[in-house]
Amino acid sequence: MLRNIVIRRSLAAAAVLVVTAVTAGCTAQAAVSDRPAGADAKPGSASPAAAATPSATDSATPTQKPKDTATPGEQSSAPAEVLMASGSKGEKVRELQARLAQIGWFDDRPSGTYGPVTTAAVSGFQGKRGLPQTGDTDTVTWQRLLGMTTKPTRDELNGKEVNKPSAKLDPRCKTGRVLCISKTTRTLSWVINGKVQSTMDVRFGSQYTPTREGTFSVFQKSRDHVSTIYHTPMPYAMFFSGGQAVHYSSDFAARGYNGASHGCVNVRDKSAIASLFNQVHTGDKVVIYW
Repeated sequence: MLRNIVIRRSLAAAAVLVVTAVTAGCTAQAAVSDRPAGADAKPGSASPAAAATPSATDSATPTQKPKDTATPGEQSSAPAEVLMASGSKGEKVRELQARLAQIGWFDDRPSGTYGPVTTAAVSGFQGKRGLPQTGDTDTVTWQRLLGMTTKPTRDELNGKEVNKPSAKLDPRCKTGRVLCISKTTRTLSWVINGKVQSTMDVRFGSQYTPTREGTFSVFQKSRDHVSTIYHTPMPYAMFFSGGQAVHYSSDFAARGYNGASHGCVNVRDKSAIASLFNQVHTGDKVVIYW
């Protein structure tokens, strides 16, 4: 009898958590722990409990590792030659910064000076690829970066534009109406029947409050949503999994990748997300992948 009572109370508590997560929403954290360029603040102290609880109908797949992780041979090889490090200056450093910008790891204007921001960017890039996080650009790091980016244009080197490589569409994004969200390129592409209609920058949750990966659908839209947990605006919110949503973030617009959400997909281009909000229908597919 006592055991049955305990089980019933546990199920009731779980149900309350699910309902709370769906209505709560999420907002920006102080800083992402695996910090990209521009992140001079210390990692945020948000606890895992801050993340929204998945609903019973979530269709997320288990978290997958990025496809560009280092191979065992790279990790066990002899120390690589350092090409650039803190204090280095010149056009090669400017190229490094422009290439890092292409894949979302450098959010400042290329300066040609290898300072703390560049060191943090390189360290974060290395960590994501399973390389030693020295912050120095060695031969292994440089070759990995070359393989993921294109030669920067003059405008990129001068900080006038950033030519991000196109995200490779996941096969799940090639049919129907899909919010196709790549964690590799940090982009959201609005895709209809395999054709990309628009693309915009996005950022995700930290390692403590990760954005879920998998296939979902938009189950609620809220143009002027306000988080019931953090009491912060979440304009143009499109909820896809519990309290996680795609929405505009003024913090992302102001500070770039020097921060993270509590699991939501943040967009910093307000006009782009406003247009997207008007096009997306409840029931449209959401795919989040590496």
